[in-house]
Amino acid sequence: MRKIKYKEGRKLQHTTLEYTGSHKDHETEMQLFVYNDADIVEYEKFTVLALNSCFDYTKNNWLNIHGLNDINLIKTIGVHFKLDDFLLADILNTTKRTKLEEQQDVLFFNIKSLLPSEYSDGLKVEQLSFILKDGILISFQEKRSDFFTHIRERIRTHAGIVRTKKVDYLLYLLLDAVMENFYITIEDEEENIEELIDLTKKGADPIILEKIENHRDNFNFLKRSIIPLRDSLYYLKTIKEDDTNYLIQKETFNFFIRLHQKSLELLEQIESDMSSLESASNFYFSEQSRKMNEIMKTLTIISAVFIPLTFIVGVYGMNFDNMPELHTRNGYFIVMIVMFLLVIALIIYFRKRRWF
Repeated sequence: MRKIKYKEGRKLQHTTLEYTGSHKDHETEMQLFVYNDADIVEYEKFTVLALNSCFDYTKNNWLNIHGLNDINLIKTIGVHFKLDDFLLADILNTTKRTKLEEQQDVLFFNIKSLLPSEYSDGLKVEQLSFILKDGILISFQEKRSDFFTHIRERIRTHAGIVRTKKVDYLLYLLLDAVMENFYITIEDEEENIEELIDLTKKGADPIILEKIENHRDNFNFLKRSIIPLRDSLYYLKTIKEDDTNYLIQKETFNFFIRLHQKSLELLEQIESDMSSLESASNFYFSEQSRKMNEIMKTLTIISAVFIPLTFIVGVYGMNFDNMPELHTRNGYFIVMIVMFLLVIALIIYFRKRRWF
């Protein structure tokens, strides 16, 4: 599983522009949507040369950037839109926690997208960042993905109300799409938990315990990703109450409150699933203890059967002269028969007591 290494992130200066993610082989591409309720213009292969000509500040502008490897392009974007180097550094440094930052004319939001890995029990992690300005939304993705495909189609086909709203509503839709990945990941983890519980009922293979620990790590990682998101969305609620930010329309705040409620639901679901995972772990150890008890019971019964036999052999192994049985012609056979009958009697007794 790819994990966020915060220690490495702290080594970078706050204004150091260096991409720290793992998708270093993805070419940086840009896509621009300029739209309102009446029409839409889409620029699929957008370049920095068109920054001054393609934006229409009387409409909504959504600039989506795939790939963060071209540092010069990111710098150019920052200079054109007058973005602080601190914000650009947070966009490029994927070890940063999810956070919301409000400046005078900018609202910055970054979030971790988590999806199940196809090749292991781990999770795929991607950081997405959003810059909200007046009439402009800039989104940064580490690589090209299909998180927002349905939103693009809604904009193209004028489905829903996205074309009638400002870009703050578009930010809500993008965040909501990313949060849907959390639900997908949790559902996948829940299916894995059910499989693990079934496996623990069939046996106590050590690999099961390793899988349980892997999925526990996944849930802890999910919590560490959602908790700062919850806090950031709660901060948006306080902005609404204070009425201090003009970048988000009053009627749009309710949509962000829904996202905050979703984050609470996600955390509650994770806590419930971690309890189920703990039950699977307890069941594993219970099954292991049960098997150990069965082994100990079997060994105890065998020992109980051989203790009187060992006593008899020990008595007749002393070889004193004044032991009449030693000189009996059929003494050996008599003792063997007695020992055999004693074993049969003990087995019958144990069976009646249901000890095995």
